[in-house]
Amino acid sequence: MSVAAILAESAARGPRRTALVTEDEEVSYGDLWQRALRAAGTLKARGVRPGDAVTVMLENTPDLPVACFAIWAAGATVVPVATSARPAEVEYTLTDSGSVLLICAEALIAEAGQAARAARVPALTEVELVGTAPPLNTYEPRRPDDIAIILYTSGTTGRPKGAMLTHLNVTMNIMVTRVSPFDVTADDVLLGALPLYHSFGLICGLGTCLLAGASVVLMRRFDAARALDLIEKHGCTLFMGVPTMFTTMLAAMAPGDAGRYRLDRVFSGGAPLHVATLEAIRAAFGCEVYEGYGLTEASPCVAYNQKWWPTKPGTVGRPIWGVDVRVADADRADTVAFVPDGEVGEIVVRGHNIMAGYLNLPEATAGTVVDGWLRTGDLGRFDEDGYLTIVDRKKDVILRGGHNVYPREIEEVLSRHSAVRQVAVVGLPDDRLGEEVCAAVVVRDGFSAGPELAAELVALARDRLAGYKCPRRVEFLPSFPLGGGGKVLKRELAVHLA
Repeated sequence: MSVAAILAESAARGPRRTALVTEDEEVSYGDLWQRALRAAGTLKARGVRPGDAVTVMLENTPDLPVACFAIWAAGATVVPVATSARPAEVEYTLTDSGSVLLICAEALIAEAGQAARAARVPALTEVELVGTAPPLNTYEPRRPDDIAIILYTSGTTGRPKGAMLTHLNVTMNIMVTRVSPFDVTADDVLLGALPLYHSFGLICGLGTCLLAGASVVLMRRFDAARALDLIEKHGCTLFMGVPTMFTTMLAAMAPGDAGRYRLDRVFSGGAPLHVATLEAIRAAFGCEVYEGYGLTEASPCVAYNQKWWPTKPGTVGRPIWGVDVRVADADRADTVAFVPDGEVGEIVVRGHNIMAGYLNLPEATAGTVVDGWLRTGDLGRFDEDGYLTIVDRKKDVILRGGHNVYPREIEEVLSRHSAVRQVAVVGLPDDRLGEEVCAAVVVRDGFSAGPELAAELVALARDRLAGYKCPRRVEFLPSFPLGGGGKVLKRELAVHLA
């Protein structure tokens, strides 16, 4: 078994089919696989052996898929790192993962090379990767439990942890989600706007398309106006993104653009999608919008709405095939104790998608995978039809005067106001109540931020929510701090507002 087989077999079935499209070139499946085999030959000549870790720091260009599939073809482990990572972060990743090589974009080699030298790891640019060494004839076979990829978590509560995903984890997640929920076929064209150093973009986006023989239009970096142009130019049928991408794309549309940019289906993940935003996307692109749920430690897909049953906005659908999802007592750390359907608890997952563990962190692994279940740190509940609703992150729950306040519930209400482009609710320290509820808002163009709008938002919350849930403070910001995958960094936002 090897993740490399996904590209190898698609190249064998349709070598002339278009795999990747960029501003500069179109790359066929046959060419992409041959580039990967040549690059794998370079890695072998450089001493990379099966089981070695290789860190990849490349932009959304064909070089990144080439590098990943070359590493897998050589039997090694891919360690992606964001192109925005600072030298200290790159050095940490190289050292912690035990990488034997850094493959880095030529434009980033000055700073990244400094980190590689500090970690005593050789660096190679994408230009040097496809070198003159003899190419491999095929890929190295791997065992299902061999590590295919190490993805580092954001590290919001400490140093990043390397989640180890096996070849079985990644291959099964691609094979299952290609059929359901994504239903990708060879006729699809995906707008590849998600960063490929994240599991959503690499596994759910690129992986499912390469398995299906579909085409991926790669964006070097996301830009809302450019994304709309590419959808129209290339006749994209499929879009996968995070909510911040959708809000900026909607804001970039002109008043007369309704119906101009057509998609067949849209999938949202990575962060909660407010129902108001979902409805706006549906109207703008003339297609169904499916929200789902996943996390790095689950390879990443866990549950999704999909066309095979009625969509329920506000939920993340039902578990994907082969994955068991339950809700457990969030206060029991020593064991997994299930709660009845309808009650809120911590979402726990088991199945073919669960990571092998955190690299070199047995205690952290034991605290996360309990009784065979992955404790996600997310709070949710199941309804009577088996649909899962994400209530909030366990760590984001606001404790106000003895009450649990779930930010997402407040965000759903405030996002309905016509002036609100984006909203994030956080808890701020309060001497009397422990924490107080604060709503941070990015205002739409044409609206004025100020006391009058703040009062309207508070009144809207009071009309829809219990008094203890209503924000006592509203702050207007030009934008929110975002992580590499487009998630709002709520802890950074709270520090800024405190």
